[in-house]
Amino acid sequence: MAVIKPLLGHSPEFGTNCFLAETSVVIGQFKCGDGCSFWYGSVVRGDVNSITFGHKVNVQDNATVHCTYEKFPTVVGNNVSIGHNAIVHGCTIEDNVLIGMGAIVMDDCVVGEGCIVAAGSVVTQGKKLAPGTLWAGVPAKEIGPVPTRLREGEIERIANNYQKYSSWYKEQGDE
Repeated sequence: MAVIKPLLGHSPEFGTNCFLAETSVVIGQFKCGDGCSFWYGSVVRGDVNSITFGHKVNVQDNATVHCTYEKFPTVVGNNVSIGHNAIVHGCTIEDNVLIGMGAIVMDDCVVGEGCIVAAGSVVTQGKKLAPGTLWAGVPAKEIGPVPTRLREGEIERIANNYQKYSSWYKEQGDE
């Protein structure tokens, strides 16, 4: 069973049709919309500031979402995929974004709508990523606009697939 832990008077709040894997952890000042999924080993820790998700956000295996004490909450829009082993910390992720596997997005960053942060990239503190751009590297640098094939073939496909995957677990009664 997932760990859903109230802390300091704040209890996590979930929309409808969310999936939490048995080893996922959600703590404190957290709120999400409908159709979100939290996969094995993922941690969403709203202990030192708030974390807010829109609808249809997936936090994949071993990813961590945190915030910064007295400085930066974490805000994640709709239709966002946070890849395996990624870290999203004290930042804003707008709608229709893919944060690749093992990527890190640091404090006070804004990842604009329709962006892709490539696997293994590090978006350094305070960086503002223009909407619809592709970023890669350490530190992450703009590669150019997200091609239509990646927007449809990756951002949309992955978000939709995680809706499908979570339905398999719900059908098995593993909710």
